[in-house]
Amino acid sequence: MNKIILIIKREYLSRVRKKSFIVMTILGPILMAALMMTPILMDNSDTEERSIWICDESGLFVSQFEKSEAVKTTFFSEPILKVKALFQQSEAFALVHIPNSSESTISELESIINVFAHKPISLANRRLISRNIESVIESIKLKNEGLTRDIIEKTRADINLNTIILGESGSEKLGSTEIAMGLSMAGGFLIYMFIFLYGTMVMRGVMEEKTSRIVEIIISSVKPFQLMMGKIIGVALVGFTQFALWILLTFVLSTLATTLLVSPAEINPADLANGTELLLQDVEIPQNGIASILAQLESMNLTLLLATFLFYFVGGYLMYGALFAAVGAAVDSETDTQQFMMPITIPLIFSIIALQTILENPDSSLAFWCSIIPFTSPIVMMGRLPFDPPLWEIGLSMVLLIIGFIFTSWIAGRIYRVGILMYGQKVTYKTLWKWIKQS
Repeated sequence: MNKIILIIKREYLSRVRKKSFIVMTILGPILMAALMMTPILMDNSDTEERSIWICDESGLFVSQFEKSEAVKTTFFSEPILKVKALFQQSEAFALVHIPNSSESTISELESIINVFAHKPISLANRRLISRNIESVIESIKLKNEGLTRDIIEKTRADINLNTIILGESGSEKLGSTEIAMGLSMAGGFLIYMFIFLYGTMVMRGVMEEKTSRIVEIIISSVKPFQLMMGKIIGVALVGFTQFALWILLTFVLSTLATTLLVSPAEINPADLANGTELLLQDVEIPQNGIASILAQLESMNLTLLLATFLFYFVGGYLMYGALFAAVGAAVDSETDTQQFMMPITIPLIFSIIALQTILENPDSSLAFWCSIIPFTSPIVMMGRLPFDPPLWEIGLSMVLLIIGFIFTSWIAGRIYRVGILMYGQKVTYKTLWKWIKQS
């Protein structure tokens, strides 16, 4: 055990002292903060007023277009040929041509309205033009049918379902499908990324020691299995350290950037509402949305979620890390790893793809079996946990994951002890099977 601790310490200190670790630990949060702040900065910097020209031969759309600080509309009554000639010499970014049409043929306008532009227009501006034209056409059609838009608005229903979870003792607590799905995707994706990122780090570390022949000296002092487990756990601690620093630094940098670059006085509620409408269209956020989200989060068993997340986070990495270490010990170059990486990565890729389907029905047979099988359970069960699966399923999944870790560690250890000292040999699956059976 002391030797494993020494190997863990060596792996941890040797990696956290590398310049690449320090650079990525600092650069990662900066990139994440920049990614979070870029939309805000781009929105604040886009203050240029754009002009839309409208040649309305029908006379039905005058003063019907919505006014905006960023878009200026100018109406023309001259013939379209004359307006087009003027438009070509102007800096206006779009010219909307609405042909003459009577109320009886108003439906024809839907297919004959043209937009002239100097270059392709953005989707936001295209939606702005379309929404205004559609609104006028709909109003005219409603009028022809003896209806008004006010009557239609009065008949609309906007249902906001409140999910209340009933406990066995009769207690009630709020529930949210959206929050549960968000937590599921975030937890599953974090485990997926951690296994891939640091599993491959273990594999490359084993390959480097093998090709440099350093491992021959190390093996004289420790057993191959001790070396493998020490390397896996050491890299895991490096990963936890880097993740913790990323989360802390990202929060600090994003908070500072928001405070320094965006002043609360500069935020216009009307502009914020318009921007939200473009992004979410018909989705309405209640005024107490944040308070409601916090209340729903408090109603969840966050302690259980965090504890099980850490278990599957560590268990999934240890199981797959042993397999990555075995691959690194079996081959001499990274190009030879492709044939052995495929069986390892397929369950991971399948898990993250299946998770999107499983979230639609967390109690399906697919969800059950994928959360029980050790190779897919770390990601899938993490996705099911916010939906409160039965405790016996969680317990069975954990036990099978532990068994899976022990089994894969035994398999990886048998391959590692032979492959770590093999050089220049073409390794196949048949060769690996011989190494596993070799006593």
